Amino acid sequence: MSRRISVFAVLIVLLLAAAVVQSANIQFFRAPALNASILNPRNNQSSSQSPRGEIIAADGTVLAESVPTSGGYYAYRRVYPLGSLTAGVVGFASPSYGTWALEAQYNQYLTAHALPPQSFAQVLAPASGADSITLTLQPALERVAATALAGRDGAAVVLDPRTGAVLAMYSNPTYNPAPLESPLFTVAAAQWKKITTNNAHGFPPLGELATQQTFPPGSTFKIVTTSGVLAFKPKLFTKSYPVVATITLPHSNRTLSNFGFVPCGGTVAQMLPPSCDPGYAMLGMDLGGQNLAAEANAYGFNSVPPLDMPGVQPAYFPPASSFTYNIPGVAYSSIGQQNVRATALQMALVAAGVANGGQVMTPHFLDYVTGPDGSIVKRYQDSVWKTALTPAQAARILPLMHSVTEYGTAAGIFPANLDVGAKTGTAQTGNAAQNTDDWMIALAPVAHPTIAVAVVVPFQVVSDTGAAVAGPVIRCMVEGALALQAGQKAYGTPTTCAG
Repeated sequence: MSRRISVFAVLIVLLLAAAVVQSANIQFFRAPALNASILNPRNNQSSSQSPRGEIIAADGTVLAESVPTSGGYYAYRRVYPLGSLTAGVVGFASPSYGTWALEAQYNQYLTAHALPPQSFAQVLAPASGADSITLTLQPALERVAATALAGRDGAAVVLDPRTGAVLAMYSNPTYNPAPLESPLFTVAAAQWKKITTNNAHGFPPLGELATQQTFPPGSTFKIVTTSGVLAFKPKLFTKSYPVVATITLPHSNRTLSNFGFVPCGGTVAQMLPPSCDPGYAMLGMDLGGQNLAAEANAYGFNSVPPLDMPGVQPAYFPPASSFTYNIPGVAYSSIGQQNVRATALQMALVAAGVANGGQVMTPHFLDYVTGPDGSIVKRYQDSVWKTALTPAQAARILPLMHSVTEYGTAAGIFPANLDVGAKTGTAQTGNAAQNTDDWMIALAPVAHPTIAVAVVVPFQVVSDTGAAVAGPVIRCMVEGALALQAGQKAYGTPTTCAG
């Protein structure tokens, strides 16, 4: 009998211990996720029964606000004045589907919560209210991107490389958030089904293509390869490679040819402007898979960029170990092909790293948080995310990118007075239609960069190039961003975007 009582006692103790552990897990470790979950009824009801704080753009434009309803179950309804233009970034706060994007990221501020007491009366009867958030986002640049993409799937990202501030992040496909705010579940459900269904290219409108979709970056990755040379084997920077149109890769019968089978070669300074594929493949093999992988990681590949936005995906570069018996893989990876994949955000961070003397700043949307009384509750503090190069090394890449726009693959795209450095990319998708993903990254002004930009337009016809497709888009983004920084009106009318 005593043995049974002992076993029973041990069982009771174990059950109590399990209950304590689970309680601690829910209260402390899972609390943030549960608080933010779209399945949490408190989130849904608080969004509709109390006014949420505003989301405000850098220029003062209100991007999201709560307005009183004329009656019915919900006292407030969330509205988004710019609709689909900023939906990818701002997201929604839906009675039926919870919160997403920045509405989810900063839900703890935007939801009504207890305020610090300002008087003895408020100690006895605490006041509540919601904070508002002001972003670094410039709506004018969102309009420029939307106009320039002209309905095509794609993404444009503009960063201030000195701080990491996101000045623009526009993705297409996008969606209208208004139906998700409907008090009628049937209306919200129909829109939810629509925006979570993939389009012909496999992209759901709800997803932010700039941060959630990866593509082979093609020759834009040559900036990373060049960085690896400067960081690990600087003597290769001045090594001259043979002028050829095609090379046979070691330990295989595979060949690698230049675009259009045009012969090219020389030093890095001679090969980057025309984007010489055989030369850079040989350069990459001389650099080695281990060094190439290390430099890719130094820029943030294989790490989730710490952007204040849910759902951000990491770029991918193969591990160094995968190249041990695969030298052709090093050749292809050095020109951004093989298994290399990147988001538009990641390639903007590469351009930003070069622009900022080798330091990649943490990307962010938040500028500051204000309380209901207008006081500053929190202000974003800039920080370094990755260090890819020394300032001296980064300074050697800037003139090379400038040469790309002067007489290389991006020649004729940018007016000389903009002082732009860039790199184009035309990546093979590997699908049956032989489409290309067309890229360009840029920074400006080269003399003292204050913007870094990346544009990707995927699934283009094989005859297209990064210069022809992404070039006009990125020119509009550069013009608009520099104009805003100069206190002028952003460009980006259909006329200027067309030419």
